[in-house]
Order: sequence, then C-alpha cells, then structure tokens
Amino acid sequence: MLNQIMDSADIHAPGHQPETPFHDLDHYLSIPRVGGLSLSPDGTRLVTTVTTLNGKGTEFASALWEIDPTGQRPARRITRSSKGETGAVFASTGDLYFTSARPDPDNPDADPVSALWLLPADGGEARVVHSRSGGINSVMAAKDVDATFITAEVLAGSSDEENDEARRKARKDNKVSAILHSGYPVRYWDADLGPAEPRLFAVEQGEDKEPGKPSTVDAAPSLKLRNLTPGVGGSLREAKSVVSPDGKTIYTSLTKALAKAGSREVLAAVDVATGNVKVLLDHEGMSYFPGPVSPDGRTLVVESESDTTPTQAPQVKLHLLNVANGETTELEPLAHHWDRWATALAWLPDASAILAKADDDGASPVFRIGVADGGVARVTMDSAAYSDVVVSPDGATAYALRSSYEFPTEAVRIDLATGEVVRLPAPAERPVYRGRLERVETTSEDGARVPAYLALPEGASADAPAPLLLWIHGGPLGSWNAWTWRWNPWLLVAKGYAVLLPDPALSTGYGQEFIQRGWGEWGKKPFTDLMAITDAVVERPDIDESRTAAMGGSFGGYMANWVAGQTDRFKAIVTHASLWALDQFGPTTDAAQYWLKEMTAEMAIQNSPHLNVGNIKTPMLLIHGDKDYRVPIGEGLRLWYELLSSSQLPADDNGQSPHRFLYFPDENHWVLQPQHAKVWYGVVEHFLAKQLLGEDVELPEELGV
Repeated sequence: MLNQIMDSADIHAPGHQPETPFHDLDHYLSIPRVGGLSLSPDGTRLVTTVTTLNGKGTEFASALWEIDPTGQRPARRITRSSKGETGAVFASTGDLYFTSARPDPDNPDADPVSALWLLPADGGEARVVHSRSGGINSVMAAKDVDATFITAEVLAGSSDEENDEARRKARKDNKVSAILHSGYPVRYWDADLGPAEPRLFAVEQGEDKEPGKPSTVDAAPSLKLRNLTPGVGGSLREAKSVVSPDGKTIYTSLTKALAKAGSREVLAAVDVATGNVKVLLDHEGMSYFPGPVSPDGRTLVVESESDTTPTQAPQVKLHLLNVANGETTELEPLAHHWDRWATALAWLPDASAILAKADDDGASPVFRIGVADGGVARVTMDSAAYSDVVVSPDGATAYALRSSYEFPTEAVRIDLATGEVVRLPAPAERPVYRGRLERVETTSEDGARVPAYLALPEGASADAPAPLLLWIHGGPLGSWNAWTWRWNPWLLVAKGYAVLLPDPALSTGYGQEFIQRGWGEWGKKPFTDLMAITDAVVERPDIDESRTAAMGGSFGGYMANWVAGQTDRFKAIVTHASLWALDQFGPTTDAAQYWLKEMTAEMAIQNSPHLNVGNIKTPMLLIHGDKDYRVPIGEGLRLWYELLSSSQLPADDNGQSPHRFLYFPDENHWVLQPQHAKVWYGVVEHFLAKQLLGEDVELPEELGV
C-alpha cells in the first residue's frame, strides 16, 4: 500500500530504526540543524551553530561547533548547555563572543538572561563578560581592532542601565504587562513591540570595583556598556547594522516614521566616539540598508528597495557609497544592468570585487561583482542556495553555508578562482531520503516560462503512478530553492506522494518582469501559472491525476484559498496561516503600512478569496496559530466559520463537515515547537490519506481525540 510500509506499532517500537529519518517524525525532528558561520581573523577557525532536539523531545537547543577550514579535522563541539548558544562572532583578537541564557557559574542565583559570553582564543572555559536584566540581543565586532558592540533593549524612559534594571524589576514584581503606544507598528510577526526599544552599545572596560583584592591571574576588569543611540526611539527595531573595520563607525538602517502611520528605512552612520547619529541617505519612496564595508573603510555597499505601489513592484538594487570624508551622499550604481535582487555578502581583501547572493532560476548562487565595472560572474554552479559567506584573509577562498532540496544546510569551502565547492567535515551526516528530484517546467498562457521542482517517491511509474501534492510557496516574493524544515517534501515523499514545488509569477530569481506580471493581481498570473505547471505534471505517466491536492502557507495559503474557490480539480486543500478576506487583513496585519501600499481597496476585493466561498466544494484543512501577527487569527476564524456556513460542504444537521481546523493557541506564523511540528505533519498526513487515498491514518495521540 502507498503509505503502509509497516504498521504504526512497528514504526514506533523500541529500538526500531526507520528506513530513513523521513519515515518517522521523531527521527526527522532529531536531525541536527546548522545555522550561522563565523571565520577567525587569521582564517584558521570556522564556527557555526548546531541546533538539536533535547532529551525530552520538547525543545530545540543550540551549541557552537568548530569546523576545520582545511577539511582535515572532524568538527568538534566547543560549547554545551541546556539553554544553548547563538550569534557567534570573532573579535580581531581571535576571542569568540556569543550570547546565551545559561546560568553564570560565578552568579548561580541570578535569573538567567541572554548574556554576553567570551571563549578565549587560546582555549579554556567560556565565561560571562557582561550581563544585564534586559538581556542582550546580538553582538558585533570590528575586523581590524579590538572593538565590540551589542544590541540590547532598554525601557523607553530609562535614564541609564541602573534605572532600566529598577524599572524592569518594578514591572515584573507588580505583574504589569501593559504597553502605551504613541506610534505604529505595535507588534511584529509574533512579538509585542514595547515598552522596550533596541539600542546600540559599545562594550568597554569598566572600573575595578575592588582594586588590589587578591585574585587569580585570569581575572579581568568588569565591562560596561556605553549607549550610542539613546535618542533613536523604536527606529532600530528591525535594523540592519554593520561595523567599519576600524571600529569607529556603525552603519545602520533606521525606521523613519511618516504621515498616516507610514514608514521607510533611512541609512545612518553612528560615530562610536561621540554617539552622534548622522543620516546619510533619506529619499522619498526609497529604503536603504547597509551592506559590508570595504577593507579600507572608505566604501560602503548600500542596498536600496523602492516603495511599492498598487501598480509597481519593488525594485532592489546595489550601490556604492563613498564614506571616507563623511560628506558624500551620492550613490554609485553597482551592477544595475543585472536583473536580479542581490544581497551583498563580503568584500574581497583587495577590494576589487564583492561577493553577493541572489535567487536565480531555482538556486541562490554566489556571484562576484566587479567594483570597477559592475561586471557579474557566477561563482558557484550547482543548484544550491548559499548564505553566510566569509572570505579568507588571502582572498583565494570563501566559506559559506549551502543547502538545496537534496540536503540541509552545511558548511562548504569555495575556491574563488575555479568555483569548486567542497563540503567540510560536518557536525552530522547528511540525512538520507528515498526518492528523486527533478527540474520541470511549462509555458503559461502568456508565454512565460513556469519552472518547478518535482520530488518523486521511489517506485513512481506508469504502473504505479503517485498522487500529487501541489505546494505553493509563501512570500509571495520568494522561490523554492533551499532546504526547509517547515515544509519538507521528503516527509510526504516517504509516504508515497509526489510533491510539486513551482515558482509562479511573483517569484524571485527570474527577473523583474516575472515579478511585475503578477503584481497587484494575485488571483490572475500566479494562479494561471500554478494551474499550467500542474496540468503539465499530471500528464506524466508516473503521476496520478485523479489524486491531487493543493497546499500552501502564508501567501501560499492565500493561493490555496483562491484555488479552492476557482476550481474543484483537487481532492483536498491544506491552507496554513492564510489570508482569506483581504479587506479585513489589510488593516489588521502587523505591517499594514506596507500592505496598504500594495493594493487599492478595489484591488483587494477583486483578489479576495472570501468572495468565492460559495464555490468551494473541496474539503479543506485550515491551520492557524493564535500568536500569528503577520496573518492575524481573525483570518483563520472567519475562514473556518464561512467554510462551515457558506461553502458547498457546510456543516450538516449534526454540525459535521469534511473540513477541519487545526488550531495552535501558542504558535505564531510558523509552528516552532517540536511536538507541535509533529502534530502538524501528523494531521496533514491523516487529512491527505483520507481525502486522496480513502485510507484511515491515525491522528497523533497528543491531540486527545
């Protein structure tokens, strides 16, 4: 049978080893996950973060691992705690900074908060170098000098660190959670904004509180924080910041409040010595973000993004800004002829070129952009997605993280002369899956190419065609090109399904026009592209056209809802964190100031799935988290009621319907808790098996039903 490799009792028997980790959700959740990459100043040490499941299977915890850049030595773990460690950054001295909420051995009675830790370059035990009641968000370090900076939150009215600690304690002791807002936004993704606001701090030597007191030779003076940005309000909440190599300047984006609750990002320079904040770039209709600073500190890469309008998609461009004299604000275009949305990652040491990444036809390769002429050359040639690129001191080699649908994130070495990519010894082996991955495409009704990945189970053939799941990506400005833990096709492939991962109109990696052709008309070109690629794939003899389902999350959930109201070709629809009523969604999302630029009220109504609820005759599985602020729970609640009251499969006289609603009271736009992820996949498998295969797969026991 399709998904009856063995019965569930055998699968979960003690000591049982499934065929692959994708055949058992407990094994899948236990696969180690790699993220982040930092290179020591001398180029001899690479450090990454590895996240694993705790012994109870209820939480993920992270640890720092060292990877040998030469590929000769095995990876080794260098930190270990139940709270985990994140954000590793090398200082110019070779010391390694990171943040962790694990207890301080020298102050075991204090409440654990995310503190700044240091692991000495010459080895030894990690120690806390600074802790504060409000915690520390992230750490940055200058490349050429011993200068360290952090981002941390302070209560808006606090006068200094001592006052901030006292006021936090008063709120906690009196159980006050109220927040008084005077501006917009008030929340972001799954976080309530305020009353704390982020600030940039310089980490500096403090005074010895007990001079002359005997101690061991490793005793170090305490550190103190100097607030560099006391008057910026909430403008650093989603900022991107970089430090100049000499540690004298921090370049950062700042959110500028505009009339009628609007906003955009301006580019500013923070003078470390004085704390003076100078806005460098502030132009109507444009947002600016700092990229890397050149090795000599004279040139800053700037990323710009134009405001959207109901008829115009954003344009993302790279520029160079001369910051040597602090006066020039004229941007020099960088590779504006290149029709891709690039992110600058690193300069080469001789400043001749910049390494960047960009979505490109189902991949996200590393590119070299010449500074003198703006020429673009692709460096990595495989169909993988790269991130966290760092360059060796001699400029001959880069190191990066890469992933694809064939393997999760792993550290690699890139020969910048030849483009050769070598996988470095990893903290864990690649998980094995059964099946194959193909690149497929078709032509849409307007002649546009519509590409996709198709993941197929072993044994799919004309004699045993596989049922098909159409997976629609979120964004919508994105692409199926990298490994994903939240929507992993191999889990469903292991159950015998084929999974189609298309990039319809609005997807990145195919040029500005491919994005523009779907802009403001979500229900048109993106929908017809999805149907065109589905039509092409179901013509294959190894695909069973009579057993198909559509699934998506966020924008993909919107599109799943739209599909449900436009066609009954699918036997089931799974819609996660989905937009349903666009007139309702616009003002209630956490970022209404952006959404309301994208569509007029008339366009929102024309593209709103809720108006087609009376056409829905396909069983739908609705999934939503109550803490989702990007697509508020009101979308899910309204969709659920209208499915039961107004679709062609309404609740009957006994209140029963084939529709289902999987509700997570404490999850957000994503399902992050391990056991909830297990429930998510278990319910999805149950629903698909019932609707597509006519089989009864047991629901997760944890649901209690």
